[in-house]
Amino acid sequence: MKGTTTAIILTSTTAVVSAFSALPATQHTNTNAVRTKTELYGLFDGVKGAFSQPPTELEAGRETPIDRWMGWSVVTENEVKAPTAVPADFVDSMDEKNYIGIMLAKPMGIVFEENDSEFGGIFIQSVTEDGTAAKNGMVLPGDQLVAVGTKNVAGLDFDDALSAIIESSDELTPLSMFRGSAKQLYGPTGPSKDWLASFCEKGGVATAKSETPAE
Repeated sequence: MKGTTTAIILTSTTAVVSAFSALPATQHTNTNAVRTKTELYGLFDGVKGAFSQPPTELEAGRETPIDRWMGWSVVTENEVKAPTAVPADFVDSMDEKNYIGIMLAKPMGIVFEENDSEFGGIFIQSVTEDGTAAKNGMVLPGDQLVAVGTKNVAGLDFDDALSAIIESSDELTPLSMFRGSAKQLYGPTGPSKDWLASFCEKGGVATAKSETPAE
């Protein structure tokens, strides 16, 4: 489309210039010269303005969590997304204060369940009474498992996520969990991939607080 538009502009410009060139020399008065310059400048001003306008579109691949939180729309050629307000149940998934870190001996006494296929990942379905996790008291049903040590398990299916715990050879297994729903972690207001990768690489927020391993 840009090539076609340019061709039309150049053709129109040529026509205007040719029209004024065809006038007899006696008719090229100062008034006509002023009018000629005005018309030509007006035409090129329009071209200049077309290229100087700020972009009104954002490519979908360039959208960031900030765009989503602030309601800045992502516009495509055939679609316009209206700005949306921050959800009432919004939890900042890029704030470490909303994550729980814990180190537990196995067996942990935690029953995990897989989220809906829309999100993936696993969460704590329940904590067994008198189990290691129940005695520790830090984790709660609904917490989303994000990292096992430095391994990022966010979004993995049930077997892959759970195997990270099973294969851990540490006496105390570090777990980092998001205190929120699957939608808050994996939905539009979830953390960026870069932030989550960096978070897991450093071991999440797992702390030294733990239960003594069972003998």
